[in-house]
Amino acid sequence: MPTFLQSKKVLYPKIAYPTYLVSAMMVSAEAIPVEIDANTWPSADLAWLNSPSNPTGQVQTDDELKACIQWAQKSNSILASDECYLSFAKDAKSILALANGNNTGLLAVLSLSKRSNLAGYRAGFVVGDSKLIDQIRQVRKHAGLMVPLPVQQAMIVALSDEKHVQEQAARYSARRNTLKAALLSKGFKIEHSEAGLYIWCTRGEDGYKTVDYFAQLGILVTPGAFYGSDNFVRIALTASDEKISQAATRITA
Repeated sequence: MPTFLQSKKVLYPKIAYPTYLVSAMMVSAEAIPVEIDANTWPSADLAWLNSPSNPTGQVQTDDELKACIQWAQKSNSILASDECYLSFAKDAKSILALANGNNTGLLAVLSLSKRSNLAGYRAGFVVGDSKLIDQIRQVRKHAGLMVPLPVQQAMIVALSDEKHVQEQAARYSARRNTLKAALLSKGFKIEHSEAGLYIWCTRGEDGYKTVDYFAQLGILVTPGAFYGSDNFVRIALTASDEKISQAATRITA
């Protein structure tokens, strides 16, 4: 996104998937990690949001999102909202739903990777400010990044059906409840984790020690240091129901 929009200064969530930082680094933009409190944000060309969050599963409140929108439109900046987990949260909203019809400077970035299990298709789309989208299109086509027609056809089919999305959401919710109960019984502290595909938890120690603890149980987790926190780990809910149940049993044994 910084490449397409020629951004020189980029804000991104302090706890976040590394892509926002890496995309800024690719164009030698200044990248600044921030809390999701727009009242404290410095001036910038582009700011990223991610609600529900990867890795924390946090859903930003309407007021928090509205403050971010106001920051962007008052400062003539761009607000890009990564909403690829939006389908897996009851209370999460797109920034476009809170903009009162004024999409100036706003971009909602959506993906079918999680919503429809199409990660290998690299299928996604952007909605929002038409001038910004046209700018992205002009650069994208010359970079050879067009979405192949068969993938576009698959996207149409997936986006035309909500039943499988609801089934996915229910599946992840059940897995979350199973693992949450097991983790809490062993004294883990769970933060946020109300939506998305992950549980964000800690034992109050270095995250790599917690990674080792799980490895001894035959469970693979990701150290929070990958996302900006040294004391947490991220546990994915993407294994099968059977394996999630097995993991819970190993944790509580």
